[in-house]
Amino acid sequence: MGADFLALLWVVVGIVLLVLMIVKFKMHNVVALLISGLFIAFAEGMSLTKIVPTIESGLGSVLSTLALIVVFGAIIGKLMTESGASQQIADTIVNAMGVKMLPFALLIVGTIFGMSMFYEVAFLITVPLVISIAKEANIPYMRLIIPTIAGATMGHSIFPPQPGPMALVTAFHADIVQVYILGFIVIVPTILCSGVLIRRFIPGLDGMPLGNVMKPAPKMPSDQLPSFGISILVPLLPAILMIISSVAKLFTSANSTLYKFATFTGSAEISMLITVLIAMWVFGYRRGQSGAQVTKHLSSAIEGISNVLLVIAAGGVMKEVIIDAGIGNKIVNLVGHFNISPLILAWIITVLIRLLTGQGAVSAITAAGIVAPMIAAFHVNPALMVLACACGSNTTTLMYDAGFLLFQQSFGISLKDTFKTWGVLEFVNSFVGLLVVLALSLVVK
Repeated sequence: MGADFLALLWVVVGIVLLVLMIVKFKMHNVVALLISGLFIAFAEGMSLTKIVPTIESGLGSVLSTLALIVVFGAIIGKLMTESGASQQIADTIVNAMGVKMLPFALLIVGTIFGMSMFYEVAFLITVPLVISIAKEANIPYMRLIIPTIAGATMGHSIFPPQPGPMALVTAFHADIVQVYILGFIVIVPTILCSGVLIRRFIPGLDGMPLGNVMKPAPKMPSDQLPSFGISILVPLLPAILMIISSVAKLFTSANSTLYKFATFTGSAEISMLITVLIAMWVFGYRRGQSGAQVTKHLSSAIEGISNVLLVIAAGGVMKEVIIDAGIGNKIVNLVGHFNISPLILAWIITVLIRLLTGQGAVSAITAAGIVAPMIAAFHVNPALMVLACACGSNTTTLMYDAGFLLFQQSFGISLKDTFKTWGVLEFVNSFVGLLVVLALSLVVK
């Protein structure tokens, strides 16, 4: 047990070192993640000849799984923004549900955007729209921001093909259709609590000032917007293709042409590529844009996420060190001495990594290396383990977290008000999500 505890201790020290480099010394996340991974490898006594292959394997495993997905997701988000598809989705849902139902309408809008694009992109697209809606409806803006962000953060954290959940699905070999179905069951009560109910318990919500950074979104004329049908279909298309593929494979032979075709089109990379091609056509060429204009949007999207992609890949190095050093198995042995649900433990591990690193996708990827051995050891449903870690990666955060800073700086509010809003809604997202996962574990085996 002493050796197992020491293995866990070195991981904790490595993560603390990571935090110090990022927060104290302002080191770039990529360099800090690589150094922390090397520290854990040396501390665990990994062979010098094995360290470089482990780094290469860690980078390669993440990039091979997520690179195209991340790039394609950024492109879809950019095309939706430039074409007005995002505005069309928000306007249609809000108008259909009315002023009284605005919070619930914005839960839906936030979740759809969170599922279909990077959180930062979803934030920057939706917030100006929400501020415009709040101004028109004469409602304090933060009352509508909270449900929007609750939906966006949870949708981004739970559903593939976003980087965090996709990495978890891959690491745990989970059934992606089950992740979608169970994820929907998890997200509904979670965002109702974090996006609607908690507003009643936050003092001073109506009087929070709005800084000069985030302005109401300029409205495009309604006759220039894409139709609502195509606007909503495109961001949901990858999920639709994956689900159709999985259902088709249930009723066909593994050697049949249909099974092979379903496997091909239902993969995350191909479903996203198909979606990108359709988005280029309906949001670009069909609207009269030239090839050069569409390519400019694509290039801008790729440039914008290059840093994010490198940080996620560097997180893969830390994950791979944990796996190759056998730390995950040692932690499983250590946990065997405690009477605690592996789902709760997986959630706690992911929460701690998120708090210490300030990176949602990195915390999910790093936790995957620690948690994966628990699935077989404790006979846990892989889809439930995906959701437990996903909820853990979407938790309350501290001042060095990108999401925290984006929220605070965009609205120009104090640290205290940021903790009261962003901090509380993220904690509720994470904790209520875990409770629903635990409830599902009683009936889903």
